[in-house]
Amino acid sequence: MQIADKYSPREIEAKWYEYWTEKRLFHSEPDEREPYTIVIPPPNVTGMLHMGHMLNNTLQDVLVRRARMSGKNACWVPGMDHASIATEAKVVAMLREKGIEKSSLTREEFLRYAWEWKEKYGGVILKQLRKLGASCDWERTCFTMDDARTESVLRVFCDLYDKGKIYRGVRMVNWDPAAQTALSDEEVVFKESHGKLYYLRYKVEGSDRVIIVATTRPETILGDTALCVNPNDPRYQDLAADARVIVPLVGRSIPVIRDEYVDIDFGTGALKVTPAHDVNDYMLGEKYGLETIDIFNDDGTINDKVGMYVGEDRFDVRRKIEGDLAAAGLLEKTEEYTNNVGYSERTGVAIEPKLSMQWFLSMKELAEPATKAVMEDAIRFVPEKYKNTYRYWMENIKDWCISRQLWWGQRIPAWYLPKGGFVVAPTPEEALAKARAKAGDESLQLADLRQDEDVLDTWFSSWLWPISVFDGIRNPHNPEIEYYYPTNDLVTGPDIIFFWVARMIMAGYEYRNDKPFRNVYFTGIVRDKIGRKMSKQLGNSPDPLDLIAQYGADGVRMAMLISSSAGNDVMFDEALCEQGRNFGNKIWNAYRLVNGWAVDEKAPQSENDRLAGAWFEQALGRSLRQIGEEFRSYRISEAFKEAYRLFWDDFSGLYLEMVKPAYGAPIDGRTLAQAKGFFDALMRILHPFMPFVTEEIWQALAERAEGASICVAPMPEPCEADEAMLARFELVKEIISAVRNVRNQKNLPQKEALALHVIKDENYPAEFAPVIRKMANLTAIEGVAEKDPAAAAFLVKTTQYFVPLQGKIDAEAERAKLQHDLEYYEGFLATVMKKLSNERFVQSAPEKVVANERAKQADAEAKIAALKEQIAALN
Repeated sequence: MQIADKYSPREIEAKWYEYWTEKRLFHSEPDEREPYTIVIPPPNVTGMLHMGHMLNNTLQDVLVRRARMSGKNACWVPGMDHASIATEAKVVAMLREKGIEKSSLTREEFLRYAWEWKEKYGGVILKQLRKLGASCDWERTCFTMDDARTESVLRVFCDLYDKGKIYRGVRMVNWDPAAQTALSDEEVVFKESHGKLYYLRYKVEGSDRVIIVATTRPETILGDTALCVNPNDPRYQDLAADARVIVPLVGRSIPVIRDEYVDIDFGTGALKVTPAHDVNDYMLGEKYGLETIDIFNDDGTINDKVGMYVGEDRFDVRRKIEGDLAAAGLLEKTEEYTNNVGYSERTGVAIEPKLSMQWFLSMKELAEPATKAVMEDAIRFVPEKYKNTYRYWMENIKDWCISRQLWWGQRIPAWYLPKGGFVVAPTPEEALAKARAKAGDESLQLADLRQDEDVLDTWFSSWLWPISVFDGIRNPHNPEIEYYYPTNDLVTGPDIIFFWVARMIMAGYEYRNDKPFRNVYFTGIVRDKIGRKMSKQLGNSPDPLDLIAQYGADGVRMAMLISSSAGNDVMFDEALCEQGRNFGNKIWNAYRLVNGWAVDEKAPQSENDRLAGAWFEQALGRSLRQIGEEFRSYRISEAFKEAYRLFWDDFSGLYLEMVKPAYGAPIDGRTLAQAKGFFDALMRILHPFMPFVTEEIWQALAERAEGASICVAPMPEPCEADEAMLARFELVKEIISAVRNVRNQKNLPQKEALALHVIKDENYPAEFAPVIRKMANLTAIEGVAEKDPAAAAFLVKTTQYFVPLQGKIDAEAERAKLQHDLEYYEGFLATVMKKLSNERFVQSAPEKVVANERAKQADAEAKIAALKEQIAALN
């Protein structure tokens, strides 16, 4: 197969991806081979490819492709997450553009629109991943809301309810007024916010006394039902036991309660208690039996329970109430204040603590085996630093609020009976049977039951992902789950260690009594070259598809790989994509060079070419062993860098130069076959990192069978190591480099052949003399017994070498240069000797410093002696 003159990634990438999928090279079925399994962190159905996806999926693809080439039955399961909050928001926005409000639709009508939107726009990201070269088994694509996954989720809910782990109750939850749903603690992001501290005046009933209370949320005075002070606070010990205060503006009389919860040293030592809108106030309300007044509508506006500011937005009220309090003489003062405020991870709005009837999953029991698995390394975290983060969270775990006030998602399988109570069942038919039994009424019909309006948290489906993609919930002993589970590696970001990783581990032990994966590789955050997190707002996040169009997928993959290491942030620079494309070009041109050599099948192999082949086979083996070790340690970036160095330096920079025939001359058949064999091995090593260009070259290197692909070609095995040969060849490289340096220093052209004299000892690699002669362009290498002062000398380890320069240089110019160097070293020596002749310095300076100065003296004296010899030889 002939390849094009110029490397054009765009032309080869689409061709080979189509070939791979057409030949079903990524498809896996259980067989006798060792399985290697990865489940993709399912991107949101609303998502578009961004740089974080590029990093994560490049790493997964490298691992999967390498496993496939190592003889394992590699299975990478792709899929999408239904993303309840994000998707519902998209659908609501789409409907609004059409002039349709969600509130005007029935649930069924809304869901019809949502599914239409999902089919039309959802899953774009999976198509985009093909451009990257992701070798997913697309025939296995799953969706967290497809029938199989939905049935699995509902069965798990019912099972956990039956085990007493799921319960329903009124609790303080994180309320998202934009999405109008409860959120779990993990979906709340705390950010530093600049606001005010408002000091309010609460008048003590029946006296002129005023108690000052500081708050950041003055609008919540509408829901105040008590004022709390510490019983040990001397400032308030004269207050009557039954003292009451008047809520500013509202006029409500509320009791003063005493509790040591209040910090005497903070502020005024008095706390307003709003049980419906603060977690800690709620606990005080429970303890003292306080009234609970919920002042907010679900959308964050004020409701009509108090009759003030009705229908106004909470933040508008905050601004307005400040003026109203001041006008009434009830605002003591305000201060600028910075505090941490919780925001919805999905919608970005400030959350409201709100009392709400929700469904919860009790986590403590589930967390125990999951904590042990990570702490005892049954599941390995890379890097290990995340173990402590994980342990802290697991040891302080709270119950999970799993209900969401949305329509898009798995509807909670609970049905309410006409006369009170409810039943939980995975299907309406089973629910009806349970309801009839519970009510003792066989006449009950499905229409008499009312299903819970809420849906389950999206994470309640994705926590089952490694099990549900292999149908392990519905059919726990099916051949696929028995073969592919537990999976091998999970590649994900540390930002979802609690949302997803920890919960999958819990589900794994609850439903398979086994870990869901053996290793978790945590990626870092992709930042720009000056360290800023990439975001649309900053305009510093390039479109990955534009990068692929410009530099090719292989080039962009290389950029991600070369700048990433586990757990560390990636400093992305577009110049790295250019470096990646240049590497693809280097591979391309190296192949064109080798393929362009004329061959003489009858010509014998030269000793130089034999030695070159023997050395490169060892260099290849050394790199294969190192790359293997890097992969075992999940140093994927380092593995790529070694493969890159092997091709660029050892193969292109050395081996090809060693065996390259003279201009116009043919190469012998044996050496050409060996060179192509090495090229084949190098393409297989590089394939997991740069799949497209390596497939193109590999196909061109030899006649291939129908349907053959480098994707399933075996990874090369290293030959038996000969460390002595590799060490000897390092000496060869130093000799060649030193001769080239002499040429540069003396302005001798590379084409001019030189002689090399050597005082031979055990460190002279005589066996590689043919290689040294060719690579350094030498007429001969001669052994001599004495130094040649007129020659350019250099030392490699203990061996002395000389390049005779008689008649090759301008003696006068060389003499002037040597004289200049001599004067420099004599001046340098004088400075050193001045220090060493100072007795005070020698006696008081640290021994190491004095020894360093004596070493400088010896070095300078040796250089001066050598320079004088060379000058004398020129006279």
